[in-house]
Amino acid sequence: MTRRRRGPLPRLGELEQAVLEYLWRAGESDVAETHRAVGEQRGISVNTVGSALERLHRKGLAARVKVSHAYRYTAALDRNAFRVRRVAEAAGGMRALASDGLLAAFVDLVAETNSAALDRLEDLIAEKRSESES
Repeated sequence: MTRRRRGPLPRLGELEQAVLEYLWRAGESDVAETHRAVGEQRGISVNTVGSALERLHRKGLAARVKVSHAYRYTAALDRNAFRVRRVAEAAGGMRALASDGLLAAFVDLVAETNSAALDRLEDLIAEKRSESES
């Protein structure tokens, strides 16, 4: 997946969210395929679905590649990364998570839930530290 610029995630309309969900499931799609999967049951036109894909592209949430005469779209970040960023933003961003004790509360919750998950969290932290040192 392509990396999008950092910063707050853009607001999404209901159709944009449905199209993004479809891209996550399908992996990649063009306008016609996306319309069949998302637009037909809503009774909306192919052009409306195409506009939603174009908006997702402009917002940095969909990547596209021209194949013959049409674009093929993929999600620019995976579903889990999107959800984690949404949760972090809802909590006030990473600074708020760290300064308001929410990060500590999250670690406590993970520790109470499953010690294997806490071990995995430690591994992930170690991986990120070694990546940043490289």
